Amino acid sequence: MNLTDEERNIMIALQLEKSQSMLQQAQVGVEHAMWDMVANRLYYALFHAVGALLICKGFQVGTHKGAVIQFQKHFVQSGVFTREEGHLYSRLQQLREEGDYNCYIQTSEQEIMPFVEPTNALIEKIKATMA
Repeated sequence: MNLTDEERNIMIALQLEKSQSMLQQAQVGVEHAMWDMVANRLYYALFHAVGALLICKGFQVGTHKGAVIQFQKHFVQSGVFTREEGHLYSRLQQLREEGDYNCYIQTSEQEIMPFVEPTNALIEKIKATMA
C-alpha cells in the first residue's frame, strides 16, 4: 500500500487515538473489576500503537498475528524493543483470545493487573520511537 505522507500521518494519528481510547476503556474495566475486558482493551491499545509504529516505518499492517510477527521481526530482533516487550505483546494477545473466545476461562485480577503499567510504558516507548 503506497500512502502519501499526509495519508500516513492521518492513519498514524487515528491508530494512536484508538490506542488511547482502548487504554481509557481498560481503566474503566479495572475500576469495575471486569478483567476479561481489561485484557481485551490492553491488547487492542497495544495492537493499535504497534499498528501506528508499523505504518510510521513503512510496513503494512494486516492481521493480528501478522502485526505481532512484524513487531518481533523489525523491532524486537533488531533490539529497538526488548524481548520482554515483545513477549508482553504476545501474552496480551493470548489473554485477549482466551477471554474473548473461551467460555470456561475467566481472566483474573491477579493475572491481568501486572500487565497494566508495562502496557502503558510500552505504548509510550512506541510513541517516542516514532517521534
